[in-house]
Amino acid sequence: MELVSIVTPCYNSEKYIAETYQSIKAQTYSNWEWLIVDDCSTDRSVEIIKSFQDHRIHLSSQTVNQGAAKARNIALSKANGRYITFIDSDDLWLPDFLEKTINYLQSNDEQLVYTSYKRVDENLQPLLADFIAIDKIDSNRILYNCPIPMLTSVYDSKTIGKITVPDVELREDHAMWIDLLAKINYARAIEEPLAIYRIRDNSVSRDKFKIAKKQYDVYRKYLKMNFFKSSYYTFFWALNGLKKYGKL
Repeated sequence: MELVSIVTPCYNSEKYIAETYQSIKAQTYSNWEWLIVDDCSTDRSVEIIKSFQDHRIHLSSQTVNQGAAKARNIALSKANGRYITFIDSDDLWLPDFLEKTINYLQSNDEQLVYTSYKRVDENLQPLLADFIAIDKIDSNRILYNCPIPMLTSVYDSKTIGKITVPDVELREDHAMWIDLLAKINYARAIEEPLAIYRIRDNSVSRDKFKIAKKQYDVYRKYLKMNFFKSSYYTFFWALNGLKKYGKL
């Protein structure tokens, strides 16, 4: 059974981190390490994490708040697992998430897989219809929007190598998948929902105008596209976002 490295940035997550841990602890695939980087929490997050007393948990604490991308990269630099996956400190996996994704990668000789997930409110009540994963996302398709959530993704670092999360404000996940899909043919999908994504009222991702500006920057500044190409892809990103949240 190959080791899986689970990467989590943590900031003021005392309300949710125990539930996240319970969902990891309940996994039917037990050979994992959980690499948590606390980004200067001012609440009881660190105290709660230390109380878990699980030798598979490795906690690092930042002395300066640097954001989720830096926290994830610190965790990634310490990862020992062949398979890499991500979960934020307020989200949950269903018990067979790791087992089914790892089995899929191994049985099909694939490098990156992700699954569908349930969308709930802060109290885990259904909020939107399940997000359904789209199969065979390639380097061209990933430019139009980011259908691959970190929460349900698992990749094989033995074949891909260790990737880093780009320092792209608020859109680091999309930039990371663009980089990764430049190395492989496509991402594969498992249509079954195997995770639970919490949509919080105070989430920065709820500020769509701010996110749209940062998304444009992915194309214009990170990928060095011209104004017209950057605007073109930002338009389709916005369109796909409206479809994702049932606005169209």
